[in-house]
Amino acid sequence: MAQLLLSLSILIFAISLINFVTIRIPKRDEEVRKAVTVLAPMRNEAENVPEFISALSSQMGAKNIKFVVINDSSTDKTAELLSTVIDGDSRFAVIDSPAQRDGWLGKVSALQTGYELANSDYIITLDADVRLEPNAIMRAITQLERLKLDFISPYPRQIAQTFPEKLIQPLLHWSWMSTIVLRLAEKFPRKSTAVANGQFFVVRKSALDAIGGFESVSTKILDDIELARSLIAAGYKGVVTEGSSIASTRMYSSFDEIRQGYGKSLWKAFGGPIGTAVAIAFIFATGVLPVILIFNGHLIGWFIYLYIAFSREISAIRSRGNPLYAFLHPLSSALLIYLIIYSWRNRGKVQWKGRTV
Repeated sequence: MAQLLLSLSILIFAISLINFVTIRIPKRDEEVRKAVTVLAPMRNEAENVPEFISALSSQMGAKNIKFVVINDSSTDKTAELLSTVIDGDSRFAVIDSPAQRDGWLGKVSALQTGYELANSDYIITLDADVRLEPNAIMRAITQLERLKLDFISPYPRQIAQTFPEKLIQPLLHWSWMSTIVLRLAEKFPRKSTAVANGQFFVVRKSALDAIGGFESVSTKILDDIELARSLIAAGYKGVVTEGSSIASTRMYSSFDEIRQGYGKSLWKAFGGPIGTAVAIAFIFATGVLPVILIFNGHLIGWFIYLYIAFSREISAIRSRGNPLYAFLHPLSSALLIYLIIYSWRNRGKVQWKGRTV
């Protein structure tokens, strides 16, 4: 068993190292001449409005761009702040999403509303807590065109400030950085190796049209990954790219937000009870068990622990995170297992932005 875990940890380290060297990074500043529509659904995002809109207003290199902000029945001051901050900028359109479509999740319903109004060559979806560098959209679209892909997902830098954030948030990047050889997934797309992040997602509108916009993910909590899978199933190609140089986000600011945020989605992340059990076993075996082996005097536990920790370091360096927290991986693993169990126990009952998810 220990030898098998050692082999697995070496494989995880090797995949991380390969991706560190080969991952696509948007670097080129080339003017975008085609039409771009940015869709930004907002529900109770008053605290994010000023910085988010400011970052959009500062975008350069895309002359024909429209920012469509969809106010998804906000009950705070989101709508008022949008009007004040946009201040008549003709590139922006603020629309009120109609009542949530029957059977649809709120965010996806809002995205569909915006999509149906779009008339452009590219669609970009952004979360309100994302902060873009001024060249972010230009670089993302340039990368998509140069790679001749149909969609890309530039993965934002995940900002973590509190201790629980620093334990959990780096796992997002590491989870795919250490398990999927991205260049192979790009060349030979499969639904099983789809990786995407709806925080920043760029897609050709023609590809999105072919799958009915967001209809295929109308009921999906993990709508970003499921959207990538729908596109791949329809014959389109795309890949996650390293977007930490052009975008950043702080998803959660407290442990309670972390628990609620992951509580609404983790129970759907692994495909069902069996997949969840396998995921928990994997997380325990690669994160917690090495420490148990170490405390029981087994030297091999140190090798397993260090290979995993170094794979975390590689991920942190590439994503502009703090590599020191890689060595707390056993704590991160234990916390993630707790969050998965919490999500299953509270599935369908978690409150998020005033809705039960």
